[in-house]
Amino acid sequence: MNRSHRIWGVVGAVGVAAALWMVAVPLLGHRLIVTGGPPGRERLEIGLAPVVIVALAAALGGWALLAFLERVLPRSARLVWTIIALGVLLVSFAPISTPGMDVATRIVLGALHVAVAAVLMTVMTRTAARPALSTITDGDR
Repeated sequence: MNRSHRIWGVVGAVGVAAALWMVAVPLLGHRLIVTGGPPGRERLEIGLAPVVIVALAAALGGWALLAFLERVLPRSARLVWTIIALGVLLVSFAPISTPGMDVATRIVLGALHVAVAAVLMTVMTRTAARPALSTITDGDR
């Protein structure tokens, strides 16, 4: 494992989320407004701080899970982590599919989820410990 690569992966995931928000909100002028729950519930505008915090939490959580799996499942940590990461990405779309936001907001939020996942999955799987190749020696036969 190369810790500096994983640190840059976390920075990259947060950076891509912030960059997408900056393009969608200040540059294109689209406000990310969501409502949740029953009709009449308060509307919530998603600013840069929540985007950065959620991306950072996802990145650090993914790193922590991979580090844990590398200790308890050294031979299959990368595969298990990738399956879990894909599952988390799919589950993260559930709130986006609920009523209470316009199509553009759904697209921007979906793009944020996919972009953060793409950076994390690329970096974490490339830095995951690979099991050593086993070789049969004459003494093992």
